[in-house]
Amino acid sequence: MDAEDVAQYLRTHPQFFEQHADLLESIEVPHPYGGRAIPLAERQVLGLREKVKLLEGKLGELIQFGEENDAIGEKVHRLSLMLIAARDFASAARALTMHLREDFAVPHVALRVWDLALPADAPERAEVSDELRQQIEAMAGPECGPAAGNPFLGWFGEAGAHVRSVATVPLGQTRTSGLLALGSEDARRFYAEMGTLYLSRIGELTSAALAAHL
Repeated sequence: MDAEDVAQYLRTHPQFFEQHADLLESIEVPHPYGGRAIPLAERQVLGLREKVKLLEGKLGELIQFGEENDAIGEKVHRLSLMLIAARDFASAARALTMHLREDFAVPHVALRVWDLALPADAPERAEVSDELRQQIEAMAGPECGPAAGNPFLGWFGEAGAHVRSVATVPLGQTRTSGLLALGSEDARRFYAEMGTLYLSRIGELTSAALAAHL
């Protein structure tokens, strides 16, 4: 009989230690963090403590993520109220930019809209090349990543030299008719693997608010 035979026997006879409870106290195994031997029951307790620590750590992470999502959700709510209160397109665009900079701490914001009847003096009417429009219209949703090589980096003007990560959010209700670009000087602020749920919601809010004033 080898070790595997013993293990198989114990698996198929779970009542063994009930019938021989004294063995749990007399059998000794190596301590996981030292050379001394300890009773099997004590080793099981140590194993359970380690599992509890792991579960506590995961619970702490879930609580942290929940608190962060609550904070972001509150910011999106405040943005919604500001966009609803806007009197016209210009005030809605200003409210969007101000809120993203002050509440979301996004230092660089650029907005472009086309194929819509914008006011003649709206800076959001700045020309967007057909190539970029096609690229934006092909986007399935918000995209995030490093600023290097990003085709929209020039939209931030001179500040673009300091931008290290970018998030781009296509705008439009029935069809794509604009883009919201967010730039950060922190290379880790917008990264390719990050979740984009709230960026999508901001894009939907922006699209609805701006369209309501055109």
